[in-house]
Amino acid sequence: MSKSVTFAYPGDLNLNTGGYGYDRRVITGLSEAGWVVSSLGLGSGFPRPSDSVKREAERRLSALPDGALVVIDGLAFGVLDDWAAQERDRLRIVALVHHPLAFETDLPLTEQDRLRKCESRALSFARHVVVTSPMTRRDLEAAFGVPRSRLTVALPGTDPAQVSACNGNPAHIVCVASLIPRKGHEILVSALARISDLPWRATIAGSPDLSPQTAAALRQQIDGLELSGRIDLTGDCRDARALMATADIFALASRFEGYGMVFAEALSQGLPIVACQAGAIPDVVPASAGLLVPVDDIDAFAGALRALIVDKPLHARMAAAARQAGADLPDWTRTAETISNTLAALQ
Repeated sequence: MSKSVTFAYPGDLNLNTGGYGYDRRVITGLSEAGWVVSSLGLGSGFPRPSDSVKREAERRLSALPDGALVVIDGLAFGVLDDWAAQERDRLRIVALVHHPLAFETDLPLTEQDRLRKCESRALSFARHVVVTSPMTRRDLEAAFGVPRSRLTVALPGTDPAQVSACNGNPAHIVCVASLIPRKGHEILVSALARISDLPWRATIAGSPDLSPQTAAALRQQIDGLELSGRIDLTGDCRDARALMATADIFALASRFEGYGMVFAEALSQGLPIVACQAGAIPDVVPASAGLLVPVDDIDAFAGALRALIVDKPLHARMAAAARQAGADLPDWTRTAETISNTLAALQ
């Protein structure tokens, strides 16, 4: 029996984010596993598309033949609840949820409530739901009413990359993440300002295009703190692994992560991590390899950075622990195999 699946995604599949990176690797992995994969773009603006974009996305999905198996990225699927209700019996719908839409930070309460209701309803019509972390599985069970029997965890894979020597002088602090509010870059910059008495340099690499207002505010903050000579705001980074190979510390003050692929990559390159106790981050970063502090706690974040710069034995122990944790991470073949087996069961 031919194994065919349509992978539907919003926006630009080539965008350099963890979520789109996951989607690309899944498409490739399923193809290598013998699936005939058809990619289907749904348009831009999700999860708040214009009415015309949403109608066109629904039209494209409804053009699929009876019985078609379709995986839909949750960034779009979560607001396609009316469409899912209409097509749930005709199509075999699988949702891929990186993290619930309502869990994005800085949303008004009314918008959180709307997204939660839409996504709960949409997920109730999916044959199965693939998630990228055990934490997201727990969230969908507890807050969205998805039975565990309809949930599969497919952890992101991590490619091997050059391990950092971790011997920079001054210490090189690297952050790789899109410049959006959820990533908490302004917390990192404020924390760096509080350790300006120490020798360090920092690189913040991430696309400014997803939230130009956030990117402009970050540049203004860096200039206002007179740190432009020490913090390099590089924009989008096409080779984050090469950048992290030059780092001594990976730091990201994200307020929520459904998994946090970049943390896994940092571990695989032997980098001690400073991050927040948020979302799935504590599931990815072991206490032996990272200092995790409360969300938005500038003093605690600065204190963790200071400790790793000043306490050389601590830094060395955490670097070794990061290398060990990174060696235990799954690869993309395992990710694709997990999803392939899930889809095969729906054939």
